[in-house]
Amino acid sequence: MRKFLIAACLIFLSISGFSQEKTLYFSQAISANIEKYEQKANKAYRQNNVERANFLFDSLIDHCLKGSYLDNFRVHNLKKKDTFLEDFEKPVFLRTYASWLVPTEGEVPALNELAKEYNNEIQIVVLFWDKHETTKELAKKYHKNITVLYVDELQNDSSGVIRTMKHSLGFPTTFLLNRNKKIVDIRRSLSHPYGIGKEQSFKLNYDSIADGISLLLLNDSNQLNPNEGFAKLP
Repeated sequence: MRKFLIAACLIFLSISGFSQEKTLYFSQAISANIEKYEQKANKAYRQNNVERANFLFDSLIDHCLKGSYLDNFRVHNLKKKDTFLEDFEKPVFLRTYASWLVPTEGEVPALNELAKEYNNEIQIVVLFWDKHETTKELAKKYHKNITVLYVDELQNDSSGVIRTMKHSLGFPTTFLLNRNKKIVDIRRSLSHPYGIGKEQSFKLNYDSIADGISLLLLNDSNQLNPNEGFAKLP
């Protein structure tokens, strides 16, 4: 399956005439590969083969979606004003969510702590697929450094990439984007067994989110200083 995904990506790039100088967008990359991925992934889930399903997801990300650019999209902030992805000038840690998904106990506290630590280097954004009233209430849990946005699909007239992000990869999902909105990685949010202590849950989530932030910082340092090799992370 890994060979198939790689081949599909290469064929798509060849047919579309993309070169290193041209931009491959997320919507284009995923459209070329999502049908076969969903067929294989759905089969794996029907067989309760979670390991296989996770392998397929990782292969799709690693070989087809990384390196593409997330299409600019329009959603709304808590004041119901338009917000575009391109509005963010710093690297973006974008987490997608919905009110009916219950985060692990330590997830929001860990995200809040890291938002305080890295506010100068990156922008943490939480995007809810939800109504304004619901999102506004949920936003009270998040630190002021975190930008909380929402999109109501029943009223959304923005780019189709919004629907693609939700219905193709599911959620909660985290998009790691450099300052040019190039996809550094796409990750599913951490899950862990229920019943573990609050401190342990916080640590697991903190380490997982911090790892993504470190990857963003490293990519940004190399992008700004391409001739200096690997940057030393704080």
